[in-house]
Amino acid sequence: MADLLPVADYVERILATVSPLHAFQQPLMEALGLALAEDVVAPISLPSFDNSAMDGYAVVADDVAGATEDSPVTLPVVGEIGAGQSSILALSPGSAVKIMTGAPVPTGATTVVPYEWTDRGVAQVRIERAGKPGQHIRPTGDDIAEGDMLLEEGTVLGPRHLGMLAAVGRATVKTRPRPRVVVISTGSELRDPGTPLGHDSIYDGNSYLLAAAARAAGAIAYRVGIVPDESHAFTEALSDQLVRADLVVTSGGVSEGDFDVVKESLSHHGTMWFGGVGMQPGKPQGFGTIGEDDTPVFTLPGNPVSSYVSFEMFVLPAIRRMMGKLPYVRPTSRARLTHGLASPEGKVQLVRGLHETDRGGTFVSPVGGHGSHLIGDLATANCLIEVPADVTAIQAGEMVAIRRLDEEF
Repeated sequence: MADLLPVADYVERILATVSPLHAFQQPLMEALGLALAEDVVAPISLPSFDNSAMDGYAVVADDVAGATEDSPVTLPVVGEIGAGQSSILALSPGSAVKIMTGAPVPTGATTVVPYEWTDRGVAQVRIERAGKPGQHIRPTGDDIAEGDMLLEEGTVLGPRHLGMLAAVGRATVKTRPRPRVVVISTGSELRDPGTPLGHDSIYDGNSYLLAAAARAAGAIAYRVGIVPDESHAFTEALSDQLVRADLVVTSGGVSEGDFDVVKESLSHHGTMWFGGVGMQPGKPQGFGTIGEDDTPVFTLPGNPVSSYVSFEMFVLPAIRRMMGKLPYVRPTSRARLTHGLASPEGKVQLVRGLHETDRGGTFVSPVGGHGSHLIGDLATANCLIEVPADVTAIQAGEMVAIRRLDEEF
C-alpha cells in the first residue's frame, strides 16, 4: 500500500491547486447560497424612524395618564397617519392622531394607545386606559443601528440574510460566483436514458449523478453528452467544453484497461496526475489543470459508487473552495454501529450507511455490499461510514465516524 497516496494528502494537494473564484457584486436573489466576499455594515438604522407598533392613536402620555374605564379621557382627533402616507409631522399636547402600524410617530407624541383601549372615535376619541411613555412605539435603531456589523465575510447567504440586506437598502452584495462544472461521461457502452439498450450497453447514470451532486453543492452544472472510448472524441469534447468550465469532472477511463481513454488522452497535458489513492471505493484517481486558464480537471472512476464517493471526498471540497464556503470538507459526526464490518488494511474505507436518531442516540447501519457498481444501495444510504486506514474491523456497538450526505454544512 506504500504506493497509494493518503486521502488527506490528496485533498491537501487539490485545495492547494484550486483557488477561490474572483468575487463581484451580484443582485440579492442571485446571491442566495453564496459566500460573502465582504463585511456588510448597516448603511441605515432599522427602524429608520420611530414608528407605531399598533393600530391606534398617537398621544402625549401625560394627557392620558389617568384614563380608566370609569374615568376616560376624551381628546380631539386632528388627523390620520397611515404607513407610507405621513402628512402630520408633529402633535400638540391635548390632541390625538389616528395612526396605523408601521406609520411614523409624529414629533411630540410619546405613546400609542391601541384601538382596543378606545371607542375608535373619528372626530374625537374616548381613551379608557393609560398608555405608558414609549409604549407601542418602535424607536429608531431598535433592531439595527447605523454602522452595526451585519454580516462578516464568508457568511453563506440564506433567505433571512437576504431579507435583512434588502431591509437596509442593499440591492447587491459582493460574493464569489457559482463555479461552472462540466460533467463528461466516457464509455462506448453508455446510452442516454429513454433510448433503447443493446445487449452490451447500459444507461448513463453517472453524468446525472455527478451533475446533480455539483448542482446540490451550489455549482452551475453542465452535463455533456456521452463520449465514446476514443481518444480523439474525448479530446475534442473536452476542448469544446473548456470555454465554459471553471472545473471539469469526468467519469470512467482512468484505470489500467486497454480502453481507458481519459488517462491516455490527458497523461501528457498540463499538470495532470494519475495514480492510486488509499481509499475504497475510489482508488484510481486523476487530477490536475489543463488549458490556458489552468482549469482544474478531476477524472473519477466509472463505477457509480466509486464515482460518487470520489466526488464527495475530492470534488466537493474543490467546489466549496472556489465559492469561498467553509469548511471545505464535509465534517464527520459520531454514531453507534449496529452491525460489525471489516475493512482492508492501508485504505480508508467509506461504507454506505443509513443513520437514524432516537432517544438512545444516533445509530448507523451498513447498507448493501461492498461492490462499487451497487447504485441501488447508494440511493438508499444517507451517510458514509468512514473507517480509518489502520483499522481492519469494527464491532457492532462501537462508535464510528459518519459523513451525513445531503445536509447543509
